[in-house]
Amino acid sequence: MSFDLPPVRGTLTENRPLNDLTWLRVGGPADWLFQPADVEDLQDFLAALDPSIPVFPMGVGSNLIVRDGGIRGVVIRMGRGFNGIEVEGTRVTAGVAALDAHVARKAAAAGVNLTFLRTIPGAIGGAVRMNAGCYGDYVADVFVSAKAVTRAGELVTLTTDDLNFAYRQTDLPEGWVLVEATFEGPAGDPAELEAHMATQLAKRDETQPTKDRTAGSTFRNPAGFSSTGKADDTHDLKAWKVIDDAGMRGATLGGAQMNRMHSNFLTNTGEATAADLEGLGELVRKKVYENSGIALQWEIKRVGEPVVD
Repeated sequence: MSFDLPPVRGTLTENRPLNDLTWLRVGGPADWLFQPADVEDLQDFLAALDPSIPVFPMGVGSNLIVRDGGIRGVVIRMGRGFNGIEVEGTRVTAGVAALDAHVARKAAAAGVNLTFLRTIPGAIGGAVRMNAGCYGDYVADVFVSAKAVTRAGELVTLTTDDLNFAYRQTDLPEGWVLVEATFEGPAGDPAELEAHMATQLAKRDETQPTKDRTAGSTFRNPAGFSSTGKADDTHDLKAWKVIDDAGMRGATLGGAQMNRMHSNFLTNTGEATAADLEGLGELVRKKVYENSGIALQWEIKRVGEPVVD
């Protein structure tokens, strides 16, 4: 796609491959990749950009399959100018490029309990966009407000009512770009919070394939809530359970595999294409539906165009 773009102070790269920017290491090129210098640069760019040109905000690619044909339009990726973290009392404000784990650790050091973020892959922008959560805690539980730049270049403040948080989703309008978010967590003792996070990490490493090339959980839990980690937590409607019941743990397609350690982790074993990964995911959905009547919903976001033979 050929089009004229407004001048920027950040970086604009034409025909930029995206495979090295996603955790699954797949995906074709974006027509353009824009890395804004700061919020004002982003505002000016979007205000001047032809409204017919699609834009796609991209985080660190931890929960994303970019299809092999790439993305038409402009991919916007926030970098160093958007990863600040500030703590004031029990309120924590973070730029969208701040990693969830870094936010959790800095908050804990200041005596603020956002520990559930410690084991969530990715950055704050994606965490807000997807209402990320684990162990029964969600972004919605601690969310105060967020700032975003609209498709017209306006900087707006969003509340809980604006985003309408639900399980693994929000109502952020198409083309709007989150730039920062503010959370308020319970007060806690820094040493106890750090110890709690260490326990969470150990538990995660025992049960999830953290050394493999994955994008986190592939499908939403059909029950509509995260694992609580508590003894009375039921596993009847966990995604991994219905995948296992359909005989799809370890299933492969090309270089893609449903991980043997945790069957809700779609894995690039080394040479997978985006088509392999998405195709295997769709096969799993088909088999689960045939076995249990449950229609699994993707948690990994799939974007872009397939390669046309």
